[in-house]
Amino acid sequence: MNASQAQGRPQALWIEPDRDPVFALDQTRLPHETRVLEFTRVEQVAEAIRAMRVRGAPLIGIAAAFGLALAVREDASLAAEEAAARELLATRPTAVNLAWAIARVRAALAGALTGERAARAWAEAGQVLADEIAVCSAIGDHGLARLVALWRVRHTAGAETLNVLTHCNAGWLATGVWGTALAPVYKAREAGIPVHVWVDETRPRGQGASLTAWELGQAGVPHTLITDTMSGHVLQRGHADVCLVGSDRTTASGDVCNKIGTYLVALAAHDNHVPFYACVPTSSIDWTLDDGVLQVPIEERAQDEVTHARGLTVAGRIEAVRVGPEATTAANFAFDVTPARLVTGIVTEHGVFPASAAGLMPLREKIGV
Repeated sequence: MNASQAQGRPQALWIEPDRDPVFALDQTRLPHETRVLEFTRVEQVAEAIRAMRVRGAPLIGIAAAFGLALAVREDASLAAEEAAARELLATRPTAVNLAWAIARVRAALAGALTGERAARAWAEAGQVLADEIAVCSAIGDHGLARLVALWRVRHTAGAETLNVLTHCNAGWLATGVWGTALAPVYKAREAGIPVHVWVDETRPRGQGASLTAWELGQAGVPHTLITDTMSGHVLQRGHADVCLVGSDRTTASGDVCNKIGTYLVALAAHDNHVPFYACVPTSSIDWTLDDGVLQVPIEERAQDEVTHARGLTVAGRIEAVRVGPEATTAANFAFDVTPARLVTGIVTEHGVFPASAAGLMPLREKIGV
């Protein structure tokens, strides 16, 4: 595929030496077409985030950091910086990484001389990317430890495969390299654990069907695509040993906001005593919020994502088709909140923590927030 490599693994967004653009895979074209986007202006980055050509909470943050750096490269004034930050912040409201990354680049620019600002912004954006890669690798290591322990129990009981259920896409396409929820899966595969993944299709945009299934196929990880409404059956029948999901915003009390449908998976997992872990970089934790249901802003997207479906026709064209009556309106809530009581643990780059205010307090103290 036409993507950059880091640590021997493909990247969803990258830069190249001695070249001005920022490069990213257009995720709206996957899995049927691999198209590389080139960003030279902040407006292009903002459009890509808004249209979900670039998506996934950590990757949105990385893209926003580079978008702000591109704006400062074009115009190093504080006014231009502020305008670019506003434009980027307005793209998508739910993922906290967006504001976090912009604040980080702006902090790096504070007090810089005009002639230094472009280089300093670019360097900080590059560091955001490098840090997220390292963070996701660490999440994979901590999640792997849980999978190893679970596999020992299951294998002793006679199981031949460790079955993971996931919802949406929280792999390298959503983060840059390893992913969050899929990082432990990739690490388990490399460790020789026979892992299989149940992949929820994740309506309405189908990130599971188009992105997670594609990723796992590229990596040679056995997987099975299911409709979102099948996950309860899979969990009830004991076909899944653990659920791993990502998070766009996690509260200080352990509530997890993730792609719409995650809450229903968590309810089914809880009812059937299946561990449910959210894999979360600390950049995705909003320490200012305590009640996810009441406080997390939920993005509402266009109706046509629900009323229409995109796919590859038998003629080989990528097209959208209407799936409901023309006069029917649709709601399109992009995320839901899983209460902390349904979450077995929060897997971070610093370890696995209980999903509660008290459980996350050691993490909060460790990172000093």
